Amino acid sequence: MAKLFEPIRIRDLTIRNRAWLSPMCEYSCDARDGVPTPWHLVHLGARAQGGFGLLIAEASAVVPEGRISPEDAGLWNDRQRDAWAPIVEFVHSQGAAMGIQLAHAGRKASTYKAFPGQPSGSMPVAEGGWPTVAPSAIPFGDFATPEALDAAGIREVVAAFADAARRADEAGFDVVEIHAAHGYLIHEFLSPLSNERTDSYGGSRDNRARLLLEICDAVRQVWPDGKPLFVRISATDWVDGGWTPDDSRWLADRLAEHAVDLVDVSSAANTPDRPPVALEQGYQVPLAETVRASGSAQAGDLLVSAVGLISDPDYAESLLVDGRADVVFLGRAALREPAWPQRAAAELGLDWRDAPYPPQYTRGKWG
Repeated sequence: MAKLFEPIRIRDLTIRNRAWLSPMCEYSCDARDGVPTPWHLVHLGARAQGGFGLLIAEASAVVPEGRISPEDAGLWNDRQRDAWAPIVEFVHSQGAAMGIQLAHAGRKASTYKAFPGQPSGSMPVAEGGWPTVAPSAIPFGDFATPEALDAAGIREVVAAFADAARRADEAGFDVVEIHAAHGYLIHEFLSPLSNERTDSYGGSRDNRARLLLEICDAVRQVWPDGKPLFVRISATDWVDGGWTPDDSRWLADRLAEHAVDLVDVSSAANTPDRPPVALEQGYQVPLAETVRASGSAQAGDLLVSAVGLISDPDYAESLLVDGRADVVFLGRAALREPAWPQRAAAELGLDWRDAPYPPQYTRGKWG
């Protein structure tokens, strides 16, 4: 059995393999109400049929003003919860586990969805946009300047994440991932590039991490003990004076102390700057290795995932065999190839009977 296709147990959840689907924004709630649509059922259902072990639904806003675009999915009300439930049920019917990424876009909210040929940047209120919030009144590039959150606003954000996690449980999700990466609100608090606060949420690294840890605690109070909790981080800002890999290794130990089970290691996007590295398969793997070197990960108390243009089955397998990561997330490769795990199983030498095929598709098996 290839390592990539070994089941993994996290708390009470057993996941059939270690090839997982990254959360990817679809910007397809065309009614602008945050309610997932048939697009989401087909998009996620196809990848469940294709053999991924765990699927994480796209960044779903915990409040309306936390959406990246008006077309984002959400989980701030019961109507959204009820629309997610049959999608989760179908994914389960295909043998996959289902998670959801809970998010607040902060100063990067209220933007156009920027599909090809469409505008990008901040959306004016007159077109359906809204004022944005952040730790400090510092804009992202040429986006609109946000308003700094006050203490009451911070408490409301924490409560909104907990409310969304409760709804995620009611909808049947197996995993909640807190989005603390890619320049969105929680990452903005973590990074000194976007956080110039002088209260207990700014200044020292401990203070800048306070919001994330409070959210983890609030989510854990409503999220069942038997269900895993993940956090996605940007392990580095790739900018001098910003968040660093050493900060991320430190943060990993704090997250483990707050009942987080896995850190999903990405990078960048808190500034418009492009990472000063070649954007190629595995470019973020050294960051995952840094986080995996934390005391909690070495002690087996925290899992670490690798993500970032991973597309080759042999390479994905090597990351697990060499101990550089515990699982791998695929994004763009899964957009191109919804059944990537089935091809990967064939290339890694699995008998097709051990590969993640729905019975309806075995006539099209690889090999």
